[in-house]
Amino acid sequence: MTVRLFHNPRCSTSRNALALLRERGVEPEIVDYLKTGWDAATLNRLASETGGGLRGLLRTKEEGAKILLAADASDAAILKAMIAEPILVERPILETDKGARIGRPIERVLEVL
Repeated sequence: MTVRLFHNPRCSTSRNALALLRERGVEPEIVDYLKTGWDAATLNRLASETGGGLRGLLRTKEEGAKILLAADASDAAILKAMIAEPILVERPILETDKGARIGRPIERVLEVL
């Protein structure tokens, strides 16, 4: 089974999710999305798999996300902003053959193992 963790190593929740997976004997492919960036296909796929749409992927603690939500931005505008500023995407996100989950709380990642 493919197990991919979209990870921010500076985020304690993301680090804790990675530790939880490793405690369970799972070694995911790690995608440091702040370095690799995002593409539209991946974000749209994750938005669908997590069930919350693109708005559900927004990291609402980020000022840019707050602005997008306050402006009731379109999905196209949200997607463009996420690609331009990868930090706007919530983390961690675990994707497997069973779907994807945002790891908040971190135990949610176990739902797709």
